[in-house]
Amino acid sequence: MDIDDLPAPAAVQRIAVIGTGTIGASWAAYFLAKGFEVRAWDPAADAESSLRGFVDRAWPSLERLGAVRPGADSNRLRFCESPAEAVAEADFVQENAPEDIDAKRRLYGQIDASMPSACVLASSTSGLSMSAIQAGFAAAGRFVVGHPFNPPHLIPLVEVVGGEKTAPAVIDWTLDFYNAHGKKAIRLNHESPGHLVNRLQAALWREAMDAVLTGLADIEDVDIAIKYGPGLRFGIMGPFELCHLAGGAPTAGGAGGFSGFIDHFGDALQSWMDDLREVRLDPAVRSRLKALVEESVGRRDFESIASERDVLLMATMSALARVRSEEGCE
Repeated sequence: MDIDDLPAPAAVQRIAVIGTGTIGASWAAYFLAKGFEVRAWDPAADAESSLRGFVDRAWPSLERLGAVRPGADSNRLRFCESPAEAVAEADFVQENAPEDIDAKRRLYGQIDASMPSACVLASSTSGLSMSAIQAGFAAAGRFVVGHPFNPPHLIPLVEVVGGEKTAPAVIDWTLDFYNAHGKKAIRLNHESPGHLVNRLQAALWREAMDAVLTGLADIEDVDIAIKYGPGLRFGIMGPFELCHLAGGAPTAGGAGGFSGFIDHFGDALQSWMDDLREVRLDPAVRSRLKALVEESVGRRDFESIASERDVLLMATMSALARVRSEEGCE
């Protein structure tokens, strides 16, 4: 397949959202805000009412972020009776089925023959292999991973990676499509369990869990450490940018930047990495962590935590967008 066989990203008008749980509902709200018609499907009995309720709640947040395009209408949402009906006239499909290869393959079996020939399907899978999902389907060349960061109606990042059968032009097109409509899409050069970001998160989660399990710190202080320390920096720069700055400015007398950082801190960093322990999430460890989190974070109302997350995310993103525009920052 050549990229010329696919519609221009700006020409996409109708998007199918398959699976409307937490991620799918968020995607649906985002696509509606960008002016698309959305056709959705989910097998849950209350899926349509839940989806429409989520869109209504998310719309004011999208408006405050300036993410709602002129002419966009939250009522351009149609709930379909089958996945095949939802994709039949779609220009793009965002699939959000449960993280189960067999379940996804059963779903793809229902829509494979119904997708238009120039339609790309992107899976929101958090870490499954597209090669395993797409094997044997006629439209496999148009299946790709488009993994968002939760909640996708607020957070821009999308990871894009193809499977063995994915046409290179489809990967290019998917990147162009997301980026043309307000996302920050990145290309992964090959498949890896968990993709990229969840692997980075897993490294942090492992150490956070280890700190609690070994008594180094309690849950409240682990969360505070991230929120008021590296979390602030990671909101504005990535790890390699920060390491480059930590090495200091290059001088006539020696290296600075990342070279200075790795020369100065490399041995200490290696000793810390050598000391990292494996955390096995066996039943006993899971039970202990559940109890500890329930005693801490679990004491707060769930909806209030989610609301706080969204409010702070919007405030942070709005402030960063303003300053980046005013100061010319990347």
